[in-house]
Amino acid sequence: MTKSIVIMDQHFRQLEELFRPATFGALQETCTVIGGVNWPLPKDHLATHLPHAEFLIAATPSLTRAEIDMAPHLKAVIEVAGTFQTGIDYQACFDRGIEVLSCAPGFRYSVAEMTLGLILAGARGIVDEHERFRNGSERWLHDNTGTDFSLYGQTIGFVGYGSIARETARLLAPFSPRIKAFDPWLKAAGTIRDAEFCDLEETMTTCRCVVLAATPTEDNHHLVSRDLIGKIPHGTLVVVVSRAHLVDFDALLQAADAGRLRLASDVFPHEPVSKHDALRQADNVIWSPHRAAAVDGGRHPIGDMILHDIRAIQSGHPDRQLQAASLENIQKIIRAPRVAR
Repeated sequence: MTKSIVIMDQHFRQLEELFRPATFGALQETCTVIGGVNWPLPKDHLATHLPHAEFLIAATPSLTRAEIDMAPHLKAVIEVAGTFQTGIDYQACFDRGIEVLSCAPGFRYSVAEMTLGLILAGARGIVDEHERFRNGSERWLHDNTGTDFSLYGQTIGFVGYGSIARETARLLAPFSPRIKAFDPWLKAAGTIRDAEFCDLEETMTTCRCVVLAATPTEDNHHLVSRDLIGKIPHGTLVVVVSRAHLVDFDALLQAADAGRLRLASDVFPHEPVSKHDALRQADNVIWSPHRAAAVDGGRHPIGDMILHDIRAIQSGHPDRQLQAASLENIQKIIRAPRVAR
């Protein structure tokens, strides 16, 4: 039986970053892999092998309608940067029944784990007291009323209730929180039962901690506006883990530095942050340099999902673990600013 051909041009990702050895070995047993090296695949390799390939895996896949027409066997294009990419003729793919899949769900475990860490650090003042201890101003046996709080029984809000937010909520379950969420897409679908869907203002103003985890789109730039930030109650912990695109970051930072809020963020409006940026001296903040997914093995679920979905497509099974592009979501997503994880 002839194996399916997979063109793998995953660079800037390292192969070992995406695949456990056993998973990549299983993929090689299932398919003939062209590429899979830790440097860019030469363009002539794509042109040579595309007419015979069933799958294209790439960090930044680029396919015109003419190239798609040259690939009669192509069944799926899989991006491994972290979000749907420009450069693909999506309509041509949809016309041909070629699936376009994103690795975004593969980040949910590592990013949710970091989100939980930021929530705990922010709620219990761990970073603040660490810094105080270093300069001799620590507060022994102090409750830190107004800033620190226990997670047990708290109301936790999520702006965006996709895979990362839902995994974070699962990790929070031992604290028996009440979960509120603002997510018009999922609310319309009516598929989530473990959260109370609210409007944006209620989510931002009635929760002890709010996590910004929505996928950036052209419609949600500065969704959390300066005006809305002004309504957030004193002492709220705000955790930003998706993109700074979602929030008026300057206004959020000013509220934290003034002592109104505590802010924890893994992302920034401009990355990397200048060594002279004033945000480095702000108070009531916890900064992480965009490394929520950056842990040894943290991206291996992506490889597992790729193997699962390729096998499912080969067998005609409809189940997918990767995120599928659709006409309803693709244009808004790919027009928003993107930063790879």
